Amino acid sequence: MSTRTDRQALTALRYLVAVILLMLSCGLLLASAQTTVAVPPHIREEIPQASLQGSGSFRWFGLHIYDASLWSTTEGYKPDSEKPQRFALDLEYARRLYGSKIADASIDEIEKLKLGTAEKRQRWLAQMKALFPDVKQGTHITGIHIPNEAARFYLNGKLLGEIKDAEFAHAFFAIWLDKKSSAPSLRSKLLGTKAETN
Repeated sequence: MSTRTDRQALTALRYLVAVILLMLSCGLLLASAQTTVAVPPHIREEIPQASLQGSGSFRWFGLHIYDASLWSTTEGYKPDSEKPQRFALDLEYARRLYGSKIADASIDEIEKLKLGTAEKRQRWLAQMKALFPDVKQGTHITGIHIPNEAARFYLNGKLLGEIKDAEFAHAFFAIWLDKKSSAPSLRSKLLGTKAETN
């Protein structure tokens, strides 16, 4: 009688272990599926082998301003690389903002990084004000870094325009990706695991 009870207990234990293992494997499969993020069509057209390198949120005095995502080639964007790199930075805004204010804030950050001359920054500011639209919650603005050429912008997946100035392109994306970025935590999240960090 005792042996039979022991066998039943052992069988029940094996069944329980099998169920737990099955649940764990399903959970791992689900987690894996959730981490695979579809590449937006306009980004895939610009960067055929694009994958999500990293993402994070930007807050200003506790206010959620936007969520940022960095899309790069399979090699990943590496901030210290001398090789020209094409990548996309997508911002999904969490609140209403005027396009002119976005341009003002961008040029302020570029000035903090000491990039461009005062004359160039004034020209860049005028170009951004002419290009950047007002946004609301859920609006996406995607910037494409075209090495040694330009910065191209999309509004909710549709081409908005571009600023054909390689120096501007470098300065604009430096707001998020330069080592001296005023948002170092967001920079780290954007660079993710593919970047070569010191």
